[in-house]
Amino acid sequence: MNASTPATIMDSITSTFQQHRPRLMGVAYRMLGSRADAEDVLQDAWLRWQQADAERVHTAEAWLVTTVTRLCVDRLRAVRHEREHYSGPWLPEPWIVEATAPPADARAELASDLSMALLVVLERLSPDERAAFLLHDVFDSDYSEVAAVLDRSQAACRQLVHRARTQVRKNQVRFTPTPDAASALLHRFVNAMRAQDHVAMLSLFAQDATWTPDGGGKVPAATKVLRGPRALSRLALAVWRLHLQHLTACEVQINGAPGLLLREGSVPRLALALQTDETHIHGIYTVLNPDKLRGL
Repeated sequence: MNASTPATIMDSITSTFQQHRPRLMGVAYRMLGSRADAEDVLQDAWLRWQQADAERVHTAEAWLVTTVTRLCVDRLRAVRHEREHYSGPWLPEPWIVEATAPPADARAELASDLSMALLVVLERLSPDERAAFLLHDVFDSDYSEVAAVLDRSQAACRQLVHRARTQVRKNQVRFTPTPDAASALLHRFVNAMRAQDHVAMLSLFAQDATWTPDGGGKVPAATKVLRGPRALSRLALAVWRLHLQHLTACEVQINGAPGLLLREGSVPRLALALQTDETHIHGIYTVLNPDKLRGL
């Protein structure tokens, strides 16, 4: 049998990393809320993977997930001060999929664990709580695996997941709509804005509806979360009348939920996602920060 050449060894290393890349990207994006930061973490993990001692790596996937998660925890700790002093509400960078691309079951899966609402809640957790919750509840790792990744006891990891799960459940919409129902609500929302129909707009919002804008201090945007049907209706009609009607709108899936990407020429200016049940809008999330739209 011929000895492996450096080229074949590198091919094997590359193939293994690429095989697990989708899972690693999923962990990193949900941890960081930024595709750009997630790509940086994966690049760092790739460099470490090339230098890893193969004889000490029992399971490639476990090694890679552990490395990526720890890098994400370190990055979250490093940017905590920056996040705490962010100008106005913080939203993740939009993860956009063309509305016609994924099948319904894939959209439903995305909506459950990639939503703007969930990532906003995760942002309030400590880095370890966030990692433990995602690994256990989203990526189905058992507590022994979570403990190994975070270098904590299983009992401590159970507490981390319990605290995180409590926060997530407090902020969940209790009913997940079908993709068709969610899309229909988006169309009614857009039609009401175009018609400047205040009554129709009011009927779309749940009583506890909120609007979370993220301008990041880079563009004009509200600096707090708005609440209640009347405030949201007035804002939606005014924003359309003054700004949105002059942009080109495209229906997309934003983090698994129905949404709009609005462009000025070829430049993305705003990403708008809805959180809905079968009949009402519970949340609107608008990303205007140009730094978060640049990669779309």
